[in-house]
Amino acid sequence: MKKKEENKTTFKGILSLTICALIWGTAFVAQSIGAKFAEPFTLNWARSLLSSIFLIFVIFLFDKFHRKAFSILGSTDINIRKKLLKGGLISGIMLTTASFFQQFGVMNTSVGKAGFITALYIVLVPLFAFLIFKKKISKLQIFSIGVAMIAMYFISITEEFTITKGDFLILVCAFFFAWQILSVDYFSEGLDGIRYSMLMFVTCTILNAVLMFIFEKPSLALILEGWAPILYLGVMSSGIAYTLQIVGQQYCNPLLACMLMSLESVFALVSGWLVLGQTMSGREIFGCCLLLTAIIMAQAPSKN
Repeated sequence: MKKKEENKTTFKGILSLTICALIWGTAFVAQSIGAKFAEPFTLNWARSLLSSIFLIFVIFLFDKFHRKAFSILGSTDINIRKKLLKGGLISGIMLTTASFFQQFGVMNTSVGKAGFITALYIVLVPLFAFLIFKKKISKLQIFSIGVAMIAMYFISITEEFTITKGDFLILVCAFFFAWQILSVDYFSEGLDGIRYSMLMFVTCTILNAVLMFIFEKPSLALILEGWAPILYLGVMSSGIAYTLQIVGQQYCNPLLACMLMSLESVFALVSGWLVLGQTMSGREIFGCCLLLTAIIMAQAPSKN
């Protein structure tokens, strides 16, 4: 009976993380389509605003379900509130930067390549954790970094040994996503994950609002015209997918969770082909296979 219950909860985690990866993978298509209606900062402002509103609503429902008074920060402890605000701010800055480079990159490369290059952050996280926080790094993880570098050569470097603008921007985005993940790992321990995500997206909303008025000419009419991809990005990709990630990781071991999350890049490739008709060369597909291998190795325990 106990084993049956364990299988049930594991299935719940697998289903949550698979749906999460599917949403994030197909979100690259929404980003590509959304770029026709809004510039990068404007699009990211709209999706962050929707994400913030959605997560505030989720917090309201959770508080009501647990018969508690609705609270944005959820605690009267001054230290917890400070840590929550500080973490949300720093993670929000990292996410804003990563999202900008990703959106600008998607406008200049294929959805499939963008998905795989973005997933490179999974390899970069243990490397940066070792360099900055002196966290132990395994030989397998070091090997995965080498494999990832070879993969990037096949995916992005042309026969003339040049890298395209879009691929380079997505590569920069992967670096900032790695820093965003490290900041969440550093600050979020002991904090409410949904409230942390909400404050992170509120920060993104404010920063993108300032930047879009400085560097762009936002059009409300165009934003409303492109409501479908923007709504998908705001509610599905950011709001629901992040919630599914939190739920899924509670029921899966880290290795299984990582392998399921890495499917994001595969879903991006398939959705780009099915929806946008984008294709990749044999060389690029081989590079994607190598990168997927590196991603899985980067999170696998050395003994496995």
